[in-house]
Amino acid sequence: MADQIKSPVKKKKGKRIFLTLLSIVILVCVALGFSVAWQMWGALAANSGKKLPKSDMRTKQVEMKKDPFTVLLIGTDQRGHSKDWRTDVLILAAVNPENKSVKVVSIPRDLYVTIPNTNGMKGKINWSAAYGTKVGPVENTREAIENLLQVPVDSYAKINFQGFENIVDALGGVDVNVKFPFHQRAIGGKMVYFEPGKHHLNGAEALAYVRMRHQDPRGDLGRNERQREVIATLIDQIASTNGLLNFGDVMKAVGNNFEMSFNLSDIPGLINLYRTIPKENIETVEMKVTFDRIPGVGDVDILHSSERQRVITILQDQLNFHPEPDGNAAIDSEGSHTGVNGTEESGGK
Repeated sequence: MADQIKSPVKKKKGKRIFLTLLSIVILVCVALGFSVAWQMWGALAANSGKKLPKSDMRTKQVEMKKDPFTVLLIGTDQRGHSKDWRTDVLILAAVNPENKSVKVVSIPRDLYVTIPNTNGMKGKINWSAAYGTKVGPVENTREAIENLLQVPVDSYAKINFQGFENIVDALGGVDVNVKFPFHQRAIGGKMVYFEPGKHHLNGAEALAYVRMRHQDPRGDLGRNERQREVIATLIDQIASTNGLLNFGDVMKAVGNNFEMSFNLSDIPGLINLYRTIPKENIETVEMKVTFDRIPGVGDVDILHSSERQRVITILQDQLNFHPEPDGNAAIDSEGSHTGVNGTEESGGK
C-alpha cells in the first residue's frame, strides 16, 4: 500500500527532471543559435553593403524571397583594395525560388565582346573591370554580362585569389575528383601535381586546380567545370550545420578579400532557399564557344549568334524575364554581327 502512495510522487519528480533537462536543452539551443546569428551578422556586416544599383533592365527591385533573381560570382586577381584588376572567374546563377531551381552559366574569361563604356572597343570580357573607370569595375563587368546574356544582374559576390585560398582553408579543405594528370604552379611559386582520382585539397592546391586550363583538353570549358565543382562543394560546406556554426571564423579568415552586394536581411533567407533546392534542380548550362586569334587581342573564345540565343532563352525562361525586342539585332549566321543592345561578336574560325 505504501508503495502505491509514493508512486505518483516519483512520476511527478521524474516529470520535473525531464522538463528541467528540456529547458536546459532549449536554452542551450537558443544561446547557440544567438551566438551563430551574432557571428554571421558581424561577419557579413564587414563584407556586405557594397550596394549594386537596380539593373536598368528591371522596372523594380527584385525580392529574393519570392522573385526569380541572378547572382554574379566574380573571381579576381585583385590585390587588396586596388581598382586595377581583371576577372578570372565569371559565373552567373539564375535562381527561381518558386520552382526551386538554379541555372548556372560560366562565362569564359577570354570571350570576345564589345567592352562597355569604351566607345565600341572590342576585347576579352575580363577586360571589362579594368576599363570601368567611368562606372566602376563591378558595374562595367555587370554591363558586359547583361549585354551578352540579355538578363539583369541583380547581385554579386566578389572574391580574389587570397580570399579563395582562405575560405577553402577555413572550411578544412575541399574534396575534388581529378579526371586526368596535370600540374599547375600555385600563386606562391610551388608546383602542384595532380593525379587522377579523389583528393582533398588545401586552399593553395584548390586555387591551382581551378585555374589550370592550358593542359585541359577542353580548354576553358574544362576549367569552368572544375571551378563549378569546387564552388558547389564550398557552398554545400558553408550551408551545412557545421559550416553555419563556423561561419564567423570563415568570414573572418576571408577578411577584405571578399565583398558582396546582398543586404544582411537577405542572407538567412538565401541560405534557407539554397538548402531547399534539390541537387538535381541545379543545372549547368554549358556555353559552347570556338577558338580564334585576334590581332592586338590574342587568343579569344567566340560565341556564335545561335549559341548565344540558346543560352539567352534558357536564362530568360528560368527568370520569367521576357523583355520586348528593341529591334536593333542584325545577326548573320557567319562572320561578325551586331546583337541586341549593341553587343558585337566575331564569327571566328
